[in-house]
Amino acid sequence: MKRFAFFAALIAVGMVSRTQAQSTSPTDRLYVGTYSTRGSEGIYIVQFDRRTGALSLAGSAKNSQNPSFLALHPSKKYLYAVNEADGGAAGANTYSVDKTTGTLQLLNQQATDGAGPCHVSINKSGTMAFVSAYGDGVFTALPIATDGKLGSLVERVKYAGNNPANPRQDAPHAHSATVSPDGRHVYVADLGNDRVYIYNLGGTKPVPNATPFVTVKKGSGPRHMAFHPNGRFAYLVEELTSSMAVFARNPKTGSLTLLREGIATLPAGFTGNNTSADIHIDATGNYIYQSNRGHNALAVLKIGNTGIPTLIGHVPTGGKTPRNFWIDPRGQFVIVANQESDNLVVFRRNASTGMLTAAGQELKIPAPVCVISGQ
Repeated sequence: MKRFAFFAALIAVGMVSRTQAQSTSPTDRLYVGTYSTRGSEGIYIVQFDRRTGALSLAGSAKNSQNPSFLALHPSKKYLYAVNEADGGAAGANTYSVDKTTGTLQLLNQQATDGAGPCHVSINKSGTMAFVSAYGDGVFTALPIATDGKLGSLVERVKYAGNNPANPRQDAPHAHSATVSPDGRHVYVADLGNDRVYIYNLGGTKPVPNATPFVTVKKGSGPRHMAFHPNGRFAYLVEELTSSMAVFARNPKTGSLTLLREGIATLPAGFTGNNTSADIHIDATGNYIYQSNRGHNALAVLKIGNTGIPTLIGHVPTGGKTPRNFWIDPRGQFVIVANQESDNLVVFRRNASTGMLTAAGQELKIPAPVCVISGQ
C-alpha cells in the first residue's frame, strides 16, 4: 500500500510539472478575424513566440463572409465568428478547435438577425452566445449545445432611437455585448442611441435588468466595454467623441452608475479625424488602453483608486486604423490589429508604467480587425 502511495505521488508530481510547463509555454496561439478583402482567407491561426516576440502563420479557416469578430468557448474546444457580410444573410459560425494544432473545422452556421453582425461573446458557462448587429440595431442570443454548435435564436431585441444631429446615429446600432466578470449580466452598447442596455443572465435567455439601460452624453456613440477585474467598475468606449466613460457597477444588481464621461483619449490639440474602437484592461487592473483610428495610436490611461483613469500617454500602433488588440494575460505584451495597413504589430509592455515599446516584430495579414487568445 505504501509503495502504491509512493508511485501515486510521483505521478501527481509529474502531472503538476506538465501543467506548470504548459502554463509557462514560450508559445501562444492567437486567432485573427478579418474582413474579406485584399486577399484575406478568413480566420487566421497565428503562433506567438514569447522569447523573440515573433509572429508566424500556422494556418487559416477559409471564410469569405467577413468573419470580423471572434470569441473562444470557455472550454477552448470551440471558436465562434460573426459573418459581417454586406448584403448577405446575417449569421455566425461554430468551429471546432484542434487542441494540438489549433486548426479550425466548421461545425455549423446559424442565422442571427439584423444586418451587419459585428460582435460575438459567450457567457461564462459556455451555454449561450450573444451577437450584436450594427446595421439594424439588433441584439440576439443563441443557445450553445453540448457539442459546441449554435442553436436557433432564443432572444431577439431590436432597439429604437437616433440622433438626427449626427449621420452615424441615424438609427440604433448595437455594437457589442460584454459579459460581466462574474457572469451574471451582459451589457449591450448601442452607438446609435447613446445607451448601454443591461440584462440578467442565469436562465434560458437574457432578461432585462430592473434598470434596463443607462444613457451617456448625446452624440458620444457607445462601442465596446471593459470591466475592471474587481467587477466594480465598467469602462465604455465613446467612439464618436474619442473619449471614455466610467461607471460604478453594483455586482449584486448589475446596475451601472455613471461616474465620469468624456475622458479624453487623444492628445491635447489634436485636430485630425478620429474614431475610437477597442478597449482592454491589464490583468492587475492598473492600466487601461483604448485604440484610436485616425490618430493611429493606443491611448494609455492609469486607473486610480476611485476607478477613474488618467491619460498618461500614447503609443503609435505601427500601422493604420488600429481596431481590436490583445493584452497578454501575463502582462508582458500587447498585439495590435491594424486594419488598413494589413499588419499585426507586437509591443513589449512595462508592467510598472503601463507604457509600450515596439518589439520590432509584425505579421502581414489582410484587413485584420480582431485578435484573441486561442488558449
